[in-house]
This record gives sequence, structure tokens and C-alpha cells, in this order.
Amino acid sequence: MQLVTQTYSQRYEVKKSVFISYLTPISEFDSLIKTLKIEHPKASHIIYAYRKLNEFDQIVENSSDDGEPKGCAGAPTLSVLRGEKIINSALITVRYFGGTKLGTGGMIRGYGTGAKEVIKSAEFKIYEKRFSISFETLYALVNRYEHYFNHENITYPTRDFRATTVLWELDLTEEEIKKFKIFKQNL
Repeated sequence: MQLVTQTYSQRYEVKKSVFISYLTPISEFDSLIKTLKIEHPKASHIIYAYRKLNEFDQIVENSSDDGEPKGCAGAPTLSVLRGEKIINSALITVRYFGGTKLGTGGMIRGYGTGAKEVIKSAEFKIYEKRFSISFETLYALVNRYEHYFNHENITYPTRDFRATTVLWELDLTEEEIKKFKIFKQNL
């Protein structure tokens, strides 16, 4: 499975209908769709599809046709996400009607092609399950831990500086946890 870490967009046109597709991390989905509705008030439709993992590592999928005929917009977009094995990402397409009806097949191709075009332009990261860990260190060891995390390209988003210790919270892959345990044993 793969995912994106930033938002990408591409424009596709068929019979004067314009499809502007956005591929975004699932964490940015809600804010992006709100922004697009404000930025494109004259758009005919703003459809979406997404795939994400829930807390039980089950894939949750959803899509919306936003008034297009049932199964002509969200479903083909979701199908493209499935085919590319994209997870924890959303694909939103803004459509401007060009005056010529595309028909069911034309809409399916239009939304599907728009999705494929934005996917072609995106850079992906392989999905790795992450685990939350927390631990405490003495102040005297903070520099050693910081050096280790920087050397291993591990970000430490939360540190709580307490009276005599520092509480660290990290999200690590299984491989990073194994390396980290070895590092801690060798201190």
C-alpha cells in the first residue's frame, strides 16, 4: 500500500467539461473539500473518494457522486484508488460542465481519467504501520537521544520537560523500534 504526504492537483478536459482533481493525505481531506467549495462556487459538482485505515487496521472506504448519476463519479474514482493500492488518502474532483452531456460512460471515463492523471503526477510513500511509544530520560541524556533521532531521521513531536526527566512520545515503525531498543541497551 502507498500514500501521499502532500496535496497534488491536475486538470483534465473532455468535451469542454473541466475536471480538476486533487490527491491529498486523508488528514487534509475535510479542510481541502471545504476550501474547494469556497474557491469553486460555480462548479457543477465536487465529488470525492477516500480510503483509510481505522484503528483496527481495516480499510474504510467512502465516495460521493455529489449529484452526478449514481455510480458515475465517486465509484470510478474509488476504483482507481483501489487499483493503485492507495491508502490514507483522498481524491477530490471539481467538475465544471462544458455544455455537452457526456453520458454515463463519458462521465465515468472523465472522472476516472482525472483521477489517473493526478496520481501520475504524485510522489508516493510506502505505507508502514507505526506504533506509539513513550519513555522517560534524564536531562543528561537528552543530547544523546536527539543525536540518535536526527541520525535515524526520526521525528520526536512531543517532549514534556518535567522537574528531573523528559517524557518523549514517538510514532515508530516496527524496524525503528527494534533499532531503538538496541540503542537504549547500549547507553
